[in-house]
Amino acid sequence: MTDINAQELKERIEKGEALHIIDVREQYEYEEYNIGAQLIPLGDLPSKIDDLDEWLNEEVIVHCKSGARSAAAKAFLVQNGFTNVRNLLGGVLAYKAL
Repeated sequence: MTDINAQELKERIEKGEALHIIDVREQYEYEEYNIGAQLIPLGDLPSKIDDLDEWLNEEVIVHCKSGARSAAAKAFLVQNGFTNVRNLLGGVLAYKAL
């Protein structure tokens, strides 16, 4: 699945779509600004992956500040059997710029 840009994600959130969004930033970053995603810092993802089993075949959107950590999270999830993982291109920096 291709990654998602900030404009598409914002439109889908504004429409009220039920989305599976994971924020892989740290707690302090999440507290400063978040888009309502589930916070799972990248370092915690391996220990939390079993909690996400129900999303294996559903669209999962991952994001961080700029897209680098979430790209690593996407690769990890795909390696662990997730079939539809999309990275927010440009991260929350791009999202906030809209």
